[in-house]
Amino acid sequence: MNSSLRSVAPMLGLTAALAGGCGPQRVSAPVADSGAAAALRETLRAASATASDGAVAASTGTGWAGLKGRFVFAGDPGQPKALVVDKDTEVCGTSSKLVDRSLRVDASTKGLADVVVFVRKASRVKAPAAAAPAAVFDQKNCEFLSPVFVGRVGQAIDIKNSDPVGHNTNIDGTSFNQLIPAGQGTAYTLDSEMGVPKAVTCNIHPWMKAYMLVRKDGYAAVSAADGSFEIADLPAGELLEFQVWHARATGSGGGVVLTRPELKWNPKGRFTITLQADEVKDLGTLEVPAGAIGT
Repeated sequence: MNSSLRSVAPMLGLTAALAGGCGPQRVSAPVADSGAAAALRETLRAASATASDGAVAASTGTGWAGLKGRFVFAGDPGQPKALVVDKDTEVCGTSSKLVDRSLRVDASTKGLADVVVFVRKASRVKAPAAAAPAAVFDQKNCEFLSPVFVGRVGQAIDIKNSDPVGHNTNIDGTSFNQLIPAGQGTAYTLDSEMGVPKAVTCNIHPWMKAYMLVRKDGYAAVSAADGSFEIADLPAGELLEFQVWHARATGSGGGVVLTRPELKWNPKGRFTITLQADEVKDLGTLEVPAGAIGT
């Protein structure tokens, strides 16, 4: 026998002995119980779905609530500045007549008008009983009659010109930039959401300026002449973040910065709050310091 074969033979014998001889028998692989595995997977899936649904319910809450308050200006607004009027003065008036209305403070109550308050993101929205009514955005005596306008996506708006001279209405951030002939108007549907209020200008009369905010959920308000505002039908039981904006605010991006630690008011003009179902939360007087608004 060849020497190499003689050296291999003992190894082959040993291997055979281990495989079928006196050593412990090799255990065959377990056979999977497909029915039990399927049942286990279904149990785990159901448990996961239940936990997930519970988490969503906890985060979104139930019911609806309202929020209101009143902004007052703590500083001295000074006298409004005259605008430079150098065109169509027989209709628009003169520089002594038209003034900058971007800071409107009620002389008796110190109420601050034209502060915009809106929800940055809502997980759910209460369906309105009816579509938002058509709104009017007019211009007269070479001024926009609504210094700050808040609307909702899908809402119809009648952009009017009540002057005997033409105006060009240009809404920043939209495709609307049209000439509105004297005494006429045009229909426009607000079709896109705005992250912050956008400027509305007239290219013919450059001193004309207003602001517009359009939101999908409709959770936005602008303070009245006395500084008051209210937003209804807000989702209750979840943390909401609000943005507070003013055209003359000194905070980042036009944010109005107040000292209200309980609302976690931040330098971007945002605060957070959780409302309870059927509650109308009154934030009371929101005092706006002089440094928060440029005068």
